[in-house]
Amino acid sequence: MAFHPQTIFPITFLLAILLSGQKPCESARVFTIVNYCKETLWPAVTPGEKFNGGGFVLKPGQSAVFTAPVSWSGRIWARTGCRFDQNGNGQCQTGSCGTTLKCSASGKTPASLAEFTLAQPDFYDVSLVDGFNVPISIRPINGKGNCSSAGCDSDLRTTCPNELSVKANGKTVGCRSACDVFNTDEYCCRGNFGNPSTCKPTFYSKKFKEACPTSYSYAYDDPTSIFTCSGTDYVIAFCSSRKRQVCTYHSNKLHCSGSQGLKSLIGRWCIVMITLFSVLSLWNGF
Repeated sequence: MAFHPQTIFPITFLLAILLSGQKPCESARVFTIVNYCKETLWPAVTPGEKFNGGGFVLKPGQSAVFTAPVSWSGRIWARTGCRFDQNGNGQCQTGSCGTTLKCSASGKTPASLAEFTLAQPDFYDVSLVDGFNVPISIRPINGKGNCSSAGCDSDLRTTCPNELSVKANGKTVGCRSACDVFNTDEYCCRGNFGNPSTCKPTFYSKKFKEACPTSYSYAYDDPTSIFTCSGTDYVIAFCSSRKRQVCTYHSNKLHCSGSQGLKSLIGRWCIVMITLFSVLSLWNGF
């Protein structure tokens, strides 16, 4: 794939902020998207205007940084098994949003979703209502309020019931929802089951919930699945434990989960060098 300068624009923009000593706008949120999986992923975002047009590639160990305003509401997910040509046209095994690298529509099920509504406070969750394709977690950093981690650490592809499995070359690459497979009112929480009183956990949603207790397992799984936080940045990590320490940059500082910002790394030149390393890593990925 040819190198496109706009792919690293969010990181170079952040670098300019760090060098100038200016603070990012307090009405914005910094999103760091990290691939800890052993396979290449093609993250997708809708709406994606603030996220490199809605689609990009991350090889194992790579990350990308973006900024979204406090009015943004959308979803982030991973696409797997993709093949795109130099014009950004192609197909994916899971999570496809059509035939393009840049997404302007929701992904094809099954896909593990990170969902956000940025406000005062923000609302966020990880949803398996549309099925599962890769482990995903949301870690808020340096925020105020509940600010709990959300996500699914477990790889449901290894335990997916046969009737829900999506296979490619004999390997399970995704786990569909019961609604997607059976299309009944009971599984889809519609009709007579279209409210919290009548739509209850099913055998399949319970399996999802047991493996991923802080993720939506069905439509009305609100009490243990939706979280709030104010003034926070977010790390969306694929194939990472929710307890793993993660970091993001904001206001000329490196902020990490479980710390007050790793003061030894706050110095401007340290941040610049780390940011440059991220840019070079993305450059080498193309």
